[in-house]
Amino acid sequence: MNPRTAANLAIADNTVPETQSNGLSLHSALTRRSGRLPYSQRVSLFSHLIGDIAMKRREMLLTTGAAVLGLSGLPCGWAAAAEKKKHRLLYFTRSVGYEHSVVSRKGGQPSHSERILGELGKKAGFELECTEDGRVFDGDLDPYDAIALYNCGDMTQPNERNNPPMTPKGAQRLLEAVAAGKPLVAIHSACYWGDKPGPEFQRCVAMVGAQFVSHGEQQETTMQVTSPGFPGLKGLPESFRLLDEWYAMKNFAKDMHVILAEDSEGMKGQMYQRPPFPSTWARRQGKGRVFYTAMGHREDVWTNRTFQQILLGGIAWALGNVEAEIAPNIDKVTPQAEQLQR
Repeated sequence: MNPRTAANLAIADNTVPETQSNGLSLHSALTRRSGRLPYSQRVSLFSHLIGDIAMKRREMLLTTGAAVLGLSGLPCGWAAAAEKKKHRLLYFTRSVGYEHSVVSRKGGQPSHSERILGELGKKAGFELECTEDGRVFDGDLDPYDAIALYNCGDMTQPNERNNPPMTPKGAQRLLEAVAAGKPLVAIHSACYWGDKPGPEFQRCVAMVGAQFVSHGEQQETTMQVTSPGFPGLKGLPESFRLLDEWYAMKNFAKDMHVILAEDSEGMKGQMYQRPPFPSTWARRQGKGRVFYTAMGHREDVWTNRTFQQILLGGIAWALGNVEAEIAPNIDKVTPQAEQLQR
């Protein structure tokens, strides 16, 4: 009998349990299985058997490891839909005037944030459709399970990249869609719709939950976790520091649930000389869930695990994959939010 064949038969027949490591037990089992072989053949058979056992153990560990990765492979902060539905998100990134580097496309390639969000979507199980064309809101929004915004400036105006603008009708349709239940995820400059937005865009600002005032130089500041139970906040400390471009905002919605508050103590810039104010929040606009975060200016923020965790938690909540208590808390956790300067 071929030594490797005998070894495989021994394993397949459970004559030699894979957990056995005692040499005498292995020798005895081999003898029973292959008869009274000469010593040299038994040694060869023993060697092949040990090799096959080691190989099978490696395969088992690799399989088990893959299973563990499969169970924990979802990005941190994400909660999948109970019905295992693959969601489709529209990511709108049109800019007028200043264009953030994270949404800037080079040579027709996806922008930095589009790549990162697309990769997270592949892991989490949602599809991402990206556009800078404002006319998308004049079309059918039903195919999208949620809308994500990283717009900047007056959406009615032309821009250097010749992306078609959003029409007042499109803005109205966006407002109506969210009020009817379409989830909205707004990032960084989505709170800025121009210095003098028209009536429809003023309503868009109100829908997001606050209005951009100004910002200073990029710097590190402290984010206070004011809603540790919100999706994506699990495991985070009571506060953390992050380097980014920070917005000073005003006209905060009274019904917002503040998730992160910006503690601007020690920051450079007159616009930051104020008590803590909301920086990330959740609220309802009619039947629609709205999640906003002021983070996301810098490329390294988009690759930051904490930011990704918080963003995915917000998306999961907006989609309704997970529930959270979002009772208004702005007066409790940031009672002087509207105080612009100390």
